[in-house]
Amino acid sequence: MERKLAIITGADGGMGMEITRAVAREGYAVIMACCSLSKAEPKCRELAKETGNKNMEVWEIDLASLASVKTFANRVLQRNTSIALLMNNAGTMETGLHITEDGLERTVSVNYVGPCLLTRLLLPLMGQGTRIVNMVSCTYAIGKLDFPDFFLRGKKGNFWRIPVYSNTKLALLLFTFELAERLRVRGITVNAADPGIVSTDIIRMHQWFDPLTDIFFRPFIRTPLQGASTAIGLLLDVEAGKQTATFNLNNHLHPLSEKYTHHVQRVQLWEETERILSEKGFTVNDKR
Repeated sequence: MERKLAIITGADGGMGMEITRAVAREGYAVIMACCSLSKAEPKCRELAKETGNKNMEVWEIDLASLASVKTFANRVLQRNTSIALLMNNAGTMETGLHITEDGLERTVSVNYVGPCLLTRLLLPLMGQGTRIVNMVSCTYAIGKLDFPDFFLRGKKGNFWRIPVYSNTKLALLLFTFELAERLRVRGITVNAADPGIVSTDIIRMHQWFDPLTDIFFRPFIRTPLQGASTAIGLLLDVEAGKQTATFNLNNHLHPLSEKYTHHVQRVQLWEETERILSEKGFTVNDKR
């Protein structure tokens, strides 16, 4: 019998480790897709020993490099194993304007364009019952998409990390809804998980007040396990496998208004992303 394959990006981070642990315990063969092999490999060995799952690997991927994403995807495609779960968990909140080798703002590449390209490149290995889960954020509500500034600088005007991050999470949410509708006929589900505010390094501002944040703020926010629980449910729960195109918070489906489910820029975002990827030489053929 063919083993069940799960791919988890950012698997060596706080929430990524919790998601990987839960999936490994369920007996899935796991590819931990991480940007640092030296950091991730010891954690992989730790989880393999803890869960008794000997089918765990670490593969390198840099979501800030479209070439790296394609190289990773081609490696998976060459293995030709059906994908049961894809967890787009990795994310960043850059503290300044950083442009990638592809000419994209780095937060946009890591949080949206990279996961979008990865997901679509891997679709030929997905079919009935495959689950795709995208890790979004409550900050989608203050997100705004201005094209082409969104891709090139994260936003119009001067760089500011919080709005840029929010814009990427809105984009990932809209991608979730659009992809879900396009894949509904194939029986592939696509859902979004909001972890809430989680005590991970991503909330660190790298400013003088960070020690105060640790003292006054972190004790009142969620642990990585609490933050990961909604995504874990979407990946593993039987009932969750029956839903698609949903936004989930606190382990429950959280209905959104049509302002988001049928956002006026949902199709435009898809088309603009296709244009950007094509310009960069990454045309996607995601048909089986």
